Amino acid sequence: MFGPPEECGPPVRLCFATPPAFAELLAAAGFRAAGIENNHSGDLGPARWESTRRILREAGITPLNFEDSPQFLKLGEATVAIVSFNQVPGRSRRIVSAPSLEPAQKLRLARRLSQLVVVFVHWGREYEPRPNASQKQAARWPVAQGADVVIGHHPHVAQAPDCVEGRPVFYSLGNFVFDRRDAATKLGMIADLRVSRGQVRARALATRIPLGSSSPQPAGNDDQASLALAGCTIELRAPMRAGRWELRGESRTGGVVLLGRGPSGERWQSPPLPLAAVEAGPLSKPDGDVLLLTLERRYSTLDGERGLRAYVYRIGPGGLIPLWRGSGLAWPLADAGLLEDGTLCPLHRADSFLAPNPSAAVSRVAAYRWNGFGFSAAEEAGLKGNCRLLFGR
Repeated sequence: MFGPPEECGPPVRLCFATPPAFAELLAAAGFRAAGIENNHSGDLGPARWESTRRILREAGITPLNFEDSPQFLKLGEATVAIVSFNQVPGRSRRIVSAPSLEPAQKLRLARRLSQLVVVFVHWGREYEPRPNASQKQAARWPVAQGADVVIGHHPHVAQAPDCVEGRPVFYSLGNFVFDRRDAATKLGMIADLRVSRGQVRARALATRIPLGSSSPQPAGNDDQASLALAGCTIELRAPMRAGRWELRGESRTGGVVLLGRGPSGERWQSPPLPLAAVEAGPLSKPDGDVLLLTLERRYSTLDGERGLRAYVYRIGPGGLIPLWRGSGLAWPLADAGLLEDGTLCPLHRADSFLAPNPSAAVSRVAAYRWNGFGFSAAEEAGLKGNCRLLFGR
């Protein structure tokens, strides 16, 4: 984190405080994004964590953290979504368990609105030369949720990457800039991803920090690692469609902007939205007009919290036209999705709007139909069962 070392709490020896001026050096070196989810992210306290985000943004660098994930970045004609989280205890602000609902939700939004999903994860054990069994097992879950690339860090030594279900997993990149004297910590790896003709190919580039230095130097292609990744060719996914419109996401201050493009090149963009999910489908009947369902984190006087609210939009030539918005479902929301026939399947918390408790367990699955003005409970046989299957319950 950026801040003075005198603000480090005990033990001071393991506190990492960086001068704010270094952000400009990162920008000058070509960095466009920087991960700030790790076991030291809380070394200087919450105020410095917030100021670190601000300093990075002012330098033109996107801070990658869990709360703001996914971050949507434009690389050429492709939209890349990055989901970042930490799984190592320490002075971190938050440990993210996976599998669990919130990271699954973020990965779903990432794959809806991007052509490539990258997971940036702090995990593993320090100085282990090979990925352990828990890392290998943990890598399968984000891939199953739609991650195209997994990039890991924390062990401080490079660990050999691998293909997991056809997706490149870099278990640990080792150190890029570091000042330890151990020989293994002087070797690092760069995940090199190249996009060409709608495909992404991965290879590994080696780095080496000379003795007596903390600055890396290129050490050529890591042939063994690149060979392991040779079978990991990724096809960029097609953009999400809502009727005649292609949709993509772009991160801006205040949330995610939806970018729409029509078959004749027409374009529109939404204002920044606090998106948690987006679905497209014929809500009223299978052959009806395609509408857009979103989940947005907004404050409501109904329960006095900034929680998930369901919104329904029609898409016109100028962009989104709100049809319904608010908290008008039976119980507070934890998630929601659509069946192919347009049924809304909400995943509800166990509390109520009369006695809200944001930490309440997720316990209710329901089914609703769009009636043109809002949602009504759907009681057809089997619907709730289908909704449970949608959430794996």
